[in-house]
Formats: sequence, structure tokens, C-alpha cells
Amino acid sequence: MKKVLMLGLLVAALQGCSVRDTVTAEQDTESPTLTPRASTYYDLLKMPRPKGRLMAVVYGFRDQTGQYKPTPASSFSTSVTQGAASMLMDALQASGWFVVLEREGLQNLLTERKIIRASQKKANTPVNIQGELPPLQAANLLLEGGIVAYDTNVRSGGEGARYLGIDLSREYRVDQVSVNLRAVDVRSGQVLANVMTSKTIYSVGRSAGVFKFIEFKKLLEAEVGYTTNEPAQLCVLSAIEAAVGHLLAQGIERRLWQVAGDGSAPVQNETLDRYLSQSTIDPEAQR
Repeated sequence: MKKVLMLGLLVAALQGCSVRDTVTAEQDTESPTLTPRASTYYDLLKMPRPKGRLMAVVYGFRDQTGQYKPTPASSFSTSVTQGAASMLMDALQASGWFVVLEREGLQNLLTERKIIRASQKKANTPVNIQGELPPLQAANLLLEGGIVAYDTNVRSGGEGARYLGIDLSREYRVDQVSVNLRAVDVRSGQVLANVMTSKTIYSVGRSAGVFKFIEFKKLLEAEVGYTTNEPAQLCVLSAIEAAVGHLLAQGIERRLWQVAGDGSAPVQNETLDRYLSQSTIDPEAQR
């Protein structure tokens, strides 16, 4: 009877969270889905619409942290994603403010255009490539920057309790990733706007256990637990989306680019106001 009671207490302690999460993790039969998006993505969608879209290019958005995953994971596995440039281009397009031109794979694009020109000189040229190739479009803005910092164990801790051989515990760890994004005028080389954003990466582990002698020489020992790690690549994506939002807010505030309308009335947008309120830049210093 005592053994059943102990097991019942252990299950009840983790009911509703760890048992459900453990079963979900073990099943692993979910179909592929679109990448989940954070609130920063929907902030971009709620930004005011532009008077005209900006022609922008991204040549690269590199990992500048130099951080690798701790052993025994891998000595060559980086702590953050190496696909940040693709994430940045996705955020720029989602905002609706930019026409993003391909530059990261520019050599592949140029090679394909050479193949088309060579095919046009031959007989029986397909109709879809008979016309003269137009020149590639030039950009007004160059988006530069990268992932500039990845700090581990910014905060860590936990709590727990043990009574009569029954213990419950929770531990957590907080990492942090930082992103820099700047808009450069292609004609003058001037940095028009520059922002830095940070996003925490939260990891938590919960466990419960029983260690008790039920009868003489009969020991009951049971343990259950689980760990949840916030995906680092989604945190990097969220930090990049926030950087694009702050970059747009800076540009609107400094009148580098304009929102749709005649410009006579002040812009009324809750999302824009929230981003501007987070800015540490004095607007008077920029005039």
C-alpha cells in the first residue's frame, strides 16, 4: 500500500507537464510544418506600409561569435546557426518594406545567365530564353552586420525540496544571443541606421524522485524528469526580426524612408510607437 502511495505522489507531482511532454517527445511522428514564428514576426507585419519599397541586398550575415558547442557535442559544431543571412532576407521580405535582390548566391546567378547567353547563339533556342537578358537591378541599401555575441550561463539556478525520501527539483539556464544590423547607403557608403538586439535562450529541467525503504531490505527507488531547451535558431530568427523592426523605426523617425500617405499627418501605429519607445537614441541629436 505504501509503495502504491509513493508512486501515486510521484506521478501527481509531474502530472500535466512532464508526462505529457515526455510522451510527445517519444512519439516523434509529427509531419513537417512551417517554422513557428515569434511575436517579432507579427510586429513586422503590423508596421506601417511604405510609400515605396527599398531595393536592398544582403551579401552575408555571418556568425561573428566564434563560439562552438561544448564537448562532447562536437569540437566543430557552432553554437549558433550559419544560415542567418537567409533568416535576414526572410525578415526583410516579410516586413513589406524591401525588395531583396540576390547577392549571396550571385556567382550562381551570373553562371546561369552565361549559360542562357550561350544557348541563345545556337539553333533551336527555346522560346523562353530567346529574348535579350535585362541587366541586373542595382540596390539602394546594403544590409550588413551579423551575430555578434553568444553568451552562455548568463543566469542559472533552480529550486527543490525533499521530504521523507520524496524530492522535486527544477533547474534553469539562460543564454543570450546578440545581433547587429546596419543599413548602408550604396552611393555614399554612409551608415544610415544601426541597431543591436538581444534575445535570451531559456532551458529548464524538471525532475522528481522517490528513495525509500518500504520494508526491511526492500528499497523503492524511482525517478522521472524532462528537459526543455528553447531552439537557438528560432531565438536568432527572433532577434533578427526585432533588428529589422528597430531599423525601420529608426529610418522612419529620422525620415530616411517614408510611410504611405501624404506625410502631412503624424504616423499613428501602435507597433511603431512601441519600437520607438524602446530606442535609446535621442531624436534631437539626429536632426
